[in-house]
Amino acid sequence: MDSKEFKLLNKIEYPSDLRKLTTDQLPEVCKELRENIIQEVSVNPGHFASSLGVVELTVALHYVFDTPSDRIVWDVGHQAYGHKILTGRRERFGTNRKFRGIAPFPTPTESEYDTFTCGHASNSISAALGMAVAAEQQATDDPSATNRHVVAVIGDGAMSGGLAFEGLNNVSSTPNNLLIILNDNDMSIDRAVGGMEQYLLNLDTNATYNKLRFKASQWLSSKGYLNDERRKGLIRLNNALKSALSHQQNIFEGMNIRYFGPFDGHDVKNVVRLLNQLKDMKGPKLLHLHTTKGKGYKPAEQQATIWHAPGMFDPVTGLRKVQNTDNMPPNFQDVFGHTLLELARQNPRIVGITPAMPTGCSMSIMMKEIPRRTFDVGIAEGHAVTFSGGMAKDGMIPFCNIYSAFSQRAYDNIIHDLAILRLPVVICLDRAGLVGPDGPTHHGMFDMAALRPIPNLTIASPMDEHELRKLMYTAQLPDKGTFVIRYPRGPGSLVDWKCPLEEIEIGKGRKLRDGSDMAVLTIGPIGVEVENIIDELQEHSSPGIAHYDMRFLKPLDEDMLHEIGRKFSRVITIEDGVRNGGMGSAVLEWMNDHGFTPKITRVGMPDRFIEHGTIEQQKQLCGYDKDSIKQLLK
Repeated sequence: MDSKEFKLLNKIEYPSDLRKLTTDQLPEVCKELRENIIQEVSVNPGHFASSLGVVELTVALHYVFDTPSDRIVWDVGHQAYGHKILTGRRERFGTNRKFRGIAPFPTPTESEYDTFTCGHASNSISAALGMAVAAEQQATDDPSATNRHVVAVIGDGAMSGGLAFEGLNNVSSTPNNLLIILNDNDMSIDRAVGGMEQYLLNLDTNATYNKLRFKASQWLSSKGYLNDERRKGLIRLNNALKSALSHQQNIFEGMNIRYFGPFDGHDVKNVVRLLNQLKDMKGPKLLHLHTTKGKGYKPAEQQATIWHAPGMFDPVTGLRKVQNTDNMPPNFQDVFGHTLLELARQNPRIVGITPAMPTGCSMSIMMKEIPRRTFDVGIAEGHAVTFSGGMAKDGMIPFCNIYSAFSQRAYDNIIHDLAILRLPVVICLDRAGLVGPDGPTHHGMFDMAALRPIPNLTIASPMDEHELRKLMYTAQLPDKGTFVIRYPRGPGSLVDWKCPLEEIEIGKGRKLRDGSDMAVLTIGPIGVEVENIIDELQEHSSPGIAHYDMRFLKPLDEDMLHEIGRKFSRVITIEDGVRNGGMGSAVLEWMNDHGFTPKITRVGMPDRFIEHGTIEQQKQLCGYDKDSIKQLLK
C-alpha cells in the first residue's frame, strides 16, 4: 500500500485527530499504521517486530487516554514506532535513528508525548508510579493533574527484571491509580526465559468473571459500601477463592494489584473497551494482553528474534538484504562465541552466562553444543553477575557476557559479589564504545571509568581478534581473579582471526612502533585505526610518532609508562570511552604520581551524551574520527 493511499492515517497528525474517529474505523487505522511501519523500516532499518506487535495497543491507548496530559510510559522503547507516528512525527519518521533525525527510542527531549527515557528494560513501572503519585501530590495546585491517568506498558521479558519487581512491590503499598499493561508476547529479544515467563504462559482468568467483578465493584462503590479497607478485604477473599478454584496463586493480586486478563491484544475494539472500563477504576490494576511479536508480517511472526532488528528488507517478499561478509573480518561477537566454545571444550569448569542476549553476544554457539553449561538468565544483569559469583565461589569459571551499557545495572554486584572476594569470573563487556543509531542509552562509554577504581579487578581491551582470543584464554587460567574484557560491536580487522591460545602477562602492554617526537597511547580496536593513520602520515613525512597499545587499563604497564615518561614531552591518549576518568585519566594520574610532566592530551567522549547517528558521525562529535586524529598527530 502506497502511503498516499492511507485514507485514515493521512488524517492523523496527533492523537486528538485519532479520537475523532469511530471505534469501527480503528481496525483500518491499525492496518494502515502497520503497513506504514513496514514500508519505513524496510528501507531505514530499526527495531521492527516489537512495534508491529503493539499496533493495536498503541492505537487503543491514544484513543482512550487524553495524551499528552495523560501519561503513557513505555518500557525499553523498541515497540514505540507506532507511538511516534501517531504523535506528530510521521512526516519525519524516515529520519528515525539517523543523525539529527528522530531518536531511536522515546525521549522527552523530542516530544511531550514521550514521558520518560526509554532504552533499558524494566523501569516503566517505577517511573509511572512516580508520575501517578506526583499527580496526586500536585492535584491541589494544578487542576490539570487532578484527573491525570498514568499507564505503564511493560513486556513479559522486561517483567523479569529486578527493577520491575521493586516497582510492583511499591505499587502494592503506595496509594495510587496506576494502570500497568503487560504486553505478553513470550519474547524478549531472544525467547523469554525463567519462572515469570512460564507463569504468564499458564496464567488464565475468566473474562466473564472479571466483567461481573468489575460491575459489582462499580455498584458497591456507587452505594458507598466499598471503602479502601473493605476493598482490600474483598480482594484478599477474592484471591483466596480464585486460587482455590484455579489451583494457582495470582502473583499480582497477591500484591493487591487488581488483575484483568489475559485478553487478545490484537482485537483493538475490545482493547478500547477494556481500557475504558479500567480507566477510572481506583487503585492499582494490571491488564494482561497476549500479543504476537511481528504481528501482520509473516516472516517476522515466524522468526521474531531475527526480525527484532532485521536491517533492510524487501517488504513484499520478506527477503532480508544481508551484507556479504566473505573475506571480511568477523565480528568480535563471533570470535568471542567460537573462542568460548573452544575453551569450554578444553576446560570443563567453564560456563557461559548472559542476560537475555545469547544470539546478540554469540553465546548461542556454545549453547547449541553444550546447552547444560550455558545459562540465559533473562533481563537481569545484576543477577547474572551475582549468579556468576555464586558459581565461581564453588569451583566454576563463568564467562558472563553483558552489553556494556546494560552492565551499568550490575555495578554494585561487580563490587560486592565479585571483586571483594576476587572471584574467578570473566566479565565480557560487549558493545563497548560508541554504538551508532541506538544512541545515548546504548553507548558503552562508561565501563572503563566506572570500573577502574574498583580493587581486585583486571581490566583489558583487545586491539584485534587475536588479542581477544589470548585475553579470554588468559582470563580462565588459575589465580586470575575477576577479569573484565571489553570490545565493540561489529567486525575487527583480521580476516585470519584464528591463532594459538597463549597467555598474556597481566598488566603488559605493547610498543607497536618506536618514535622520538611524541607518544600515542591507545586501548582497544581504535589502536588499529591509529596505526593506519600513522602509516598515512609517514608516507609524506617522518613525524617520529611512537605508538603504544596499552592493552590493560588495570593494572597499567608501569615499565612502559616509565619509558614514555622519560622519553617524551608530548603524549596523546585515545580511547573509545569517556575522557573523564578513563584510560587517559589513569595515565595522567600515574605520570603525576611518578614525577613526570609531559604535555598530555586526552581524547575520548566529552562530558555530554552523544546523539544517535553513524559511528563515524559520533566519532567526529567526540574528536576521534580519522581527520581529527590526523590533525592531532601532525
